[in-house]
Amino acid sequence: MALLCCLMSGTAGAQSIPAAVGGTLSAAGHGPAAAASVEIRPVREVQPDAQEDGTDLAHESRAAVVMDYATGKVLFEKDAHEKLPMASITKVMTLLLVAEAIDSGRLRLTDSVKTSEYAASMGGSQIFLEPGETMKVEDLVKGIAIASANDACVALAEHLAGSEEAFVRQMNRRARELGMDDTHFANCNGLPEPDHYSSAHDIAIMSRELLKHEWITKYTSVYSDYLRKDTEHPFWLVNTNKLVRFYPGVDGLKTGYTAEAKYCLTATAKKDGFRVIAVVMGAPKPSVRNREVSELLNWSFSTFTSQVLYKAGQQVATVHVLHGTPETIPVVTSDTVGVIHRRGEHPSLQTQMAIDDLEAPVRPRQVVGELKVVDGEDVVGSCHLVAGSGARRAGLWETFGRTVRGMVTFGR
Repeated sequence: MALLCCLMSGTAGAQSIPAAVGGTLSAAGHGPAAAASVEIRPVREVQPDAQEDGTDLAHESRAAVVMDYATGKVLFEKDAHEKLPMASITKVMTLLLVAEAIDSGRLRLTDSVKTSEYAASMGGSQIFLEPGETMKVEDLVKGIAIASANDACVALAEHLAGSEEAFVRQMNRRARELGMDDTHFANCNGLPEPDHYSSAHDIAIMSRELLKHEWITKYTSVYSDYLRKDTEHPFWLVNTNKLVRFYPGVDGLKTGYTAEAKYCLTATAKKDGFRVIAVVMGAPKPSVRNREVSELLNWSFSTFTSQVLYKAGQQVATVHVLHGTPETIPVVTSDTVGVIHRRGEHPSLQTQMAIDDLEAPVRPRQVVGELKVVDGEDVVGSCHLVAGSGARRAGLWETFGRTVRGMVTFGR
């Protein structure tokens, strides 16, 4: 196993790290392992009890959470694990599964979706799809992200999974994978059902996961738009999340309301590169919901600062694969790695990478090592390192050719 370590202090961006450490590591540990110093703002992990003494936030909402996007750390919580009805915030998970299907190539924004009678029968917020009507995936995503359309959710669910029931099973499976232990979905749009609930903490988790698909904010940040523009019946969309218009930096994410759930909101905002997610559930009025989320965002931006050091899928090294074709493969991060600290703190950080000796075959996304960001003896961020591409085992003639080339090179 090869070990890489680089010191981090100062203020330059994390993007320079891969170039600094992108040397080739031999599978047997004999090649040159690169190590370099880079400049990065020093930051520190924040524990969940980090809220200031006397902070009076979200006192009218039933539950609330503030989560740092870069690290997933909880900065503020109030009854964060209480299981509550979530109303249309359900659609965050629906959008997540749609986004994952798009980014994996199973679905395209330009694909056409045909509306079933069942999808068209949804009440509540809707874009009034007609049975048999076809609409592009992108327009359905707009309908969900901007206008909270229940019919668009079911249309996409049926298109992806065959039925809403099958899609809901996928929603619950994904929730378990994300560690959303306080959540159970009974439908894809949040219409009231007894066995349909979540918590402020779990909503923050799935909101963070959705935001990893950065293109989604192209839609969730829109205050108004039109569907069916070039028809006799254009449909005006107005965002149910008024903060996208009235709070600087807010670019999502989803509102919710039913008589049982009251007024709910998961919002995200970014300021000076620092993104947070604020969730409130069970607010008595929409004005209270918006005010309390705004106060949570104000408090977060005035108290903390955060930085993404590595994006998910970012290349950090190139490694040699014994008997592999190709002979080298990129090593990338499995997830986003970030760190957070209170404003005014200046600890020093160190990044450590341990990469396994590799022998073919290697699968794409195979775990090949570990990346850690440490502050002294404390690990303040980490992720798996995975193969950015695969390598098959070289054939006999390929191996023979490499041996001959090696002998010729050695003879020189």
